[in-house]
Amino acid sequence: MTWGMTLALATGAGVAVWQESRTSALQSEVLARFGRDLTWRVEPGPNPDIRFPGQGPYDARLGYAAIPSFVERLVAADYRVDLQARPSAQLRDYMDFGGFAPYAEKTSGGLSIRDQMGNPLFDARYPERIYAGFNEVPKLVADTLLFIENRELLDTTYPNRNPAVEWDRFGLAVINIPLKFIDPDSPRAGGSTLATQIEKYRHSPEGRTGSGVEKLRQMMSASVRAYKGGPDTTRVRHQILVDYLNSTPLSARPGVGEVNGLGDGLWAWYGTDFAVANRILRGQPRTEEDLQVQAVVYKQVLSLLLAQRRPSAYLGTNGRKALNDLANTHLTLLERAGVISAPLADAARFFPLRFKEAPPDIPEPSFVEQKATNAIRARLLGMLGVPSLYALDRLDLAVDTTLDQPTQARVTETLKKLADPAQAAALGLVGDRLLNNADPARIVYSVTLFERTADANLVRVQVDTLPQPLDLNEGAKLDLGSTAKLRTLVTYLEIIARLHARYITRESYELEAAALEAPDRLTQWVLRTMAANPSIGIAPLLDLAMEREYSASPAERFFTGGGLHSFGNFDDKDDGKVITVSEAFRHSVNLVFIRMMRDIVNHYIAEGPDSRDDLMDDPRHPARRTYLAQFADQEGSAYLNKFWSDYKGLEPEAALDKLAKRIRATPDRLSVIFRSALPNATAEDLGVFLNRHMPAGGPPEAQVKALFDRYNPDNWSLNDRGYIVGVHPLELWLVGYLQDSRQAQRGEMLKDSSVPRQESYKWLFTSRSKQAQDTRIGIVLEEEAFNRIHEEWTRLGYPFGSLIASYATSIGSSADRPGALAELMGVILNDGVRLPTLRVGRLHFATGTPYETSFVPAKLLDGAEQVMEPSVARVVRRHLRDIVDNGTARRVKGAFTSADGTEMPIGGKTGTGDHRFERYGPGGVVLESRVVNRTATFVFYIGDRFFGVITAHVHGPEAAEYRFTSALPSQLLKILAPALNPLINTDTQTAERGR
Repeated sequence: MTWGMTLALATGAGVAVWQESRTSALQSEVLARFGRDLTWRVEPGPNPDIRFPGQGPYDARLGYAAIPSFVERLVAADYRVDLQARPSAQLRDYMDFGGFAPYAEKTSGGLSIRDQMGNPLFDARYPERIYAGFNEVPKLVADTLLFIENRELLDTTYPNRNPAVEWDRFGLAVINIPLKFIDPDSPRAGGSTLATQIEKYRHSPEGRTGSGVEKLRQMMSASVRAYKGGPDTTRVRHQILVDYLNSTPLSARPGVGEVNGLGDGLWAWYGTDFAVANRILRGQPRTEEDLQVQAVVYKQVLSLLLAQRRPSAYLGTNGRKALNDLANTHLTLLERAGVISAPLADAARFFPLRFKEAPPDIPEPSFVEQKATNAIRARLLGMLGVPSLYALDRLDLAVDTTLDQPTQARVTETLKKLADPAQAAALGLVGDRLLNNADPARIVYSVTLFERTADANLVRVQVDTLPQPLDLNEGAKLDLGSTAKLRTLVTYLEIIARLHARYITRESYELEAAALEAPDRLTQWVLRTMAANPSIGIAPLLDLAMEREYSASPAERFFTGGGLHSFGNFDDKDDGKVITVSEAFRHSVNLVFIRMMRDIVNHYIAEGPDSRDDLMDDPRHPARRTYLAQFADQEGSAYLNKFWSDYKGLEPEAALDKLAKRIRATPDRLSVIFRSALPNATAEDLGVFLNRHMPAGGPPEAQVKALFDRYNPDNWSLNDRGYIVGVHPLELWLVGYLQDSRQAQRGEMLKDSSVPRQESYKWLFTSRSKQAQDTRIGIVLEEEAFNRIHEEWTRLGYPFGSLIASYATSIGSSADRPGALAELMGVILNDGVRLPTLRVGRLHFATGTPYETSFVPAKLLDGAEQVMEPSVARVVRRHLRDIVDNGTARRVKGAFTSADGTEMPIGGKTGTGDHRFERYGPGGVVLESRVVNRTATFVFYIGDRFFGVITAHVHGPEAAEYRFTSALPSQLLKILAPALNPLINTDTQTAERGR
């Protein structure tokens, strides 16, 4: 080959490369053909071959990178993947090679929550202020961006041009690379186009170009994305400009968070309304004032387009002058290039950038109106392991819930009216046992309604008027008064049912003989009743149990909870009556349930491992010592917890001084305290201590030495030392413990105190204290019985870890939660079967992307559990209806009718709690009694599908001004009937398996 031919070939190749760099003719065909195979489809079930992106800012913010961890968590929470994307083999290979998946990326994304019919409940979009399309972008903004970043992007000469590369700029950037090593501070030309910049800040690690390889990766991905729809990139290039303006990172601002896009940037940094700014920039100034306004807005836009290079530096307080100078420099360049007019450039240079000093106000949504969705969002945090609501709201996630938005809105609107005295009166909430003259706006109302389906209990309505994030229904611990009678009645009937099952095969003579030996009243009654009614079924026996009689007299005092207590009835007309269980339940008579709880406790004591009579009668019974040790451990722990609260956080010397000041100061007492706390101190140290705490000064040195020797702690038991000082021995021990263990935690302290706890109750183990021993053993036996009761209540949804071991638990002293009571009502309505409660149905991530993944509840029916004897549930349900027909909830009778006009059956239990703080003096005299809160509750069912709970609550000392009872929530249910009826009379059962 001749030199001329070589030159001709080289020239031809050069021309071809130059032509390709301008037209992209070859690459447009090749990449368009390649892009046609980069597809995916969404099919049922999980896909083990799916690919997910890396931790680029965009992929992390929208949650795409975290979907594998969401799969793990949701599957563990009994959800399953029902739909997932299937990328083509070519797309998988391309992503494995390092390419960013090409698809129509979402400019704005976030969490959507919908009700059971698809109505929106919550919709977050970030960024919020965006251009919907190219035609919305003012020409002034587009031209400015192109001049700064990518001047050839919209050139129409070559429709197939690759927008990812401007070869002249890229070549210049490559040539300038050596300058980086010669002069790191020298200005260098950048080779990035808008398309590659988008790939960088969306998908590259930390949104940065960390290496040359990463730059090539961005260029490759941008090129493939550009030709995904075919060789002609005209529309793609328009979209690139729009996407850049909508998504360019503009740092973060306290009170706002991450700022992306020009629209949110104008709002966050300058307080400028995006729509107004665009209208100003599209217009032609007619007056000098118009020009000045346009100049201010234009300079703000220009500054944000420039700040993208180093947003944190330029938008921070220290970089704003440099940004203003940079903008002024570019105004001159833009004027010379004819992008902006000279008057606009002059006016913009005249006005310095003025940032909004405080972050813009973000309207806070009403806690009342958003209560249900906030509860859903809080639940999603736990389900997904997302660290904050801020992060949750930015996930590309659509959530289907079981809530009914129209009913939510109607109930919310009704509850909001109740704060107005005139409205409350018009709705019938003022009167006897309802509202008095106290401010109705202070009352917080909570309403929750469930629908029972074959698979689950679906939350349809969840509203409360508490203007705080706390969910009163699920998050509060409240004294709900007589609703505890419902739990007590169920326990009572469950015992009857178990005894029936245990003895049903026995003959009458065996039952009669067993009744003579039965150690508790409930067992005796069941055995005698079954002996008198051979082959009696469970249902008739339960009916008879409801007709058992108890005294309602308040005259008796009850030893329970470690002391003697008296109880009263709500209505003194019941005092002295002997009434049936059914009548007591209907009218909520306290003393009947106190005595019923005593029978329940005695039944569980009788079923314990040791006979109570044997324990009490035989002072040498081997189990007595075990029970006494258990009492010493429990009561000692209670005292130590109290003392810990008094002394925690104090320096050792301060703790010792505090104890010294709590006693009557004598040399003997102070010496015992000092020597117990500091056994290794000297007599001189004791003298200093006595001088500090004796009002008239310490005793002479000889007496100090005698006191020091006399009260050597080795010579006195902990009990004796406590007696001399006049304090509980464990308080003395704790102060000494804190001298050497100032960093100890409560749990560690309790562990280390096991021996001192037993030592401080050593007196209890002596034989001459048998009566005191019997009392303490009785206390422990009662506590063990209440542990059994707690197990029963927990099985039925009781929400707390323990019960107060007192008969007063039967009338509400152990507190409850409205939501837990509603769950119990669901068990009763469903013949004793506890169904899962469902609030969140489908979770749909990344719709319309190659990462799309959808989850649904996995096994609703498998979650059903028989937790109550069906016959017990049916009897209780019937008597709950009796309360509405004839008892304390009569006002709600007839409030609901079916579609054909017939009255729907309603049942429920009322409860009123007046929670007080009380301080007692010697002899049990009440020194102080003040109201802490007042609560009234009505837990109910409507028909055979719906159930729920309504609560009225006043917190704080203002509660003393209110006199309402459970008549208030009963009346409120009646008021809410028009709001609830459309839902109740609609066939809304949409929780079919897999939804």
